[in-house]
Amino acid sequence: MYTHPLPPEYRPLRKHLRFDALVRALSDRFATLPDSRRNPTISVADACLAAFAMFSLKDPSLLAFEQRRQESDPNLHRLYRIQTIPSDSQLRDILDPVHHHSLGSCFTDIFRQLQRGKALEDFTFYEDHYLVATDGVQFFSSKTIHCPHCLETHHRDGSITYSHQMLGVGLVHPDQKVVIPLMPEPIEKQDGTTKNDCEQNAFKRLLPRFRQEHPHLKVIVTADDIASKAPQIRACQCHNVRFLFVAKPSDHTYLFQHVEKAVDEGKAEVLTLWDARTQTLQHYRWCREVPLNESNTELLVTVLEYWEIQDGKVVYANSWVTDLDVNEANVAVLVRGGRAKWKIENETFNTLKNQGYHYEHNFGHGKQHLANVFAVVMMLAFLVDQTQQLCCGLFQAAWAKVGSKTRLWEQVRHLFHSFHFDSMAELYEAVVRGIEKQKPVLQTVVSAAEGQDTS
Repeated sequence: MYTHPLPPEYRPLRKHLRFDALVRALSDRFATLPDSRRNPTISVADACLAAFAMFSLKDPSLLAFEQRRQESDPNLHRLYRIQTIPSDSQLRDILDPVHHHSLGSCFTDIFRQLQRGKALEDFTFYEDHYLVATDGVQFFSSKTIHCPHCLETHHRDGSITYSHQMLGVGLVHPDQKVVIPLMPEPIEKQDGTTKNDCEQNAFKRLLPRFRQEHPHLKVIVTADDIASKAPQIRACQCHNVRFLFVAKPSDHTYLFQHVEKAVDEGKAEVLTLWDARTQTLQHYRWCREVPLNESNTELLVTVLEYWEIQDGKVVYANSWVTDLDVNEANVAVLVRGGRAKWKIENETFNTLKNQGYHYEHNFGHGKQHLANVFAVVMMLAFLVDQTQQLCCGLFQAAWAKVGSKTRLWEQVRHLFHSFHFDSMAELYEAVVRGIEKQKPVLQTVVSAAEGQDTS
């Protein structure tokens, strides 16, 4: 079947982190989800596994997945452990009442496996703390389709745009290309309210849930300027979470007036370094115990500023507020951490939008939670893919063989459709080693004219 032996450096390690082991764990977790229906013919677990398979295979739509189902593809049963494959309408109906928060344990389960396999050791950022980046993103928009949880934008012409957003969360590191997504927090109208939700409120809901799921994890949360407000900072303090938030001078006039006063009084600290590799001057300035704003003068933060200068021109500048002890020994490290916030956008959202996941496609909106459930399950499929990229030699070899993620997904779908596999590991191996070309084996078809002389 295969054209050449698999190189030993690509033999998969950490078996409990391989795709097939993670699907088994997800199947077990999905089986615990509540189901209020009487005598269902298709379980919630099968519906969740079917949605996961659709996003894992990067099918562009529910219609494409429905065509796969109609072909009764045995690989869906074997590789994704689906007992009864739902139709597209059944999938929507079963998942619409499922609350997205019930899927949070799936992310926690995989995170625990990553910890167990010591796969996160290289993600330790500063003093045993992990760096967690957050950012908001929209994944659905329509002027006609909506549900009670949709955000509403009212336009001057009287029209309304309905949308769904989420606050994405991920473990990042300045030196790591992989992002480990955690359970996101949907930004949506809350039950019983008519007011739009916002990213700040989602952040405040996220922290207690995060602490419940990861009670002892040491983290530094980084976010953009929208988080550097008193309610978000107090929430971090309440839940024992360190913070490193972007703070723009234009949005924090009172704060930076105190910074300039401290500079004039010689109370600010400064460090300037020359980077010979990039031919840039790196200028750091920080000031401790600065009041956040006029309404919260008792809330003191450290302000950290950074300028990158090349040929006498500022090519990059930013500023942050933090509760970390900034000093000459760690200031460069902390600035790299603050700049790593972009990874949640570039390495996560842009990947989902542009590398085959069809993030902004409407797979189904529903009347209750379907839109959010699909978005969360897609993020779960992304987590499994990122785990393979980090831990599975076969996946790494398959990716290297074809050259891009998009081409890899195409190859996986082609092989998935054309051959029978006992595991995803076997499919990845087929990508790496190739398959010998042979004559097709035709299925036996009973024709209407069978038994008649057609000569």
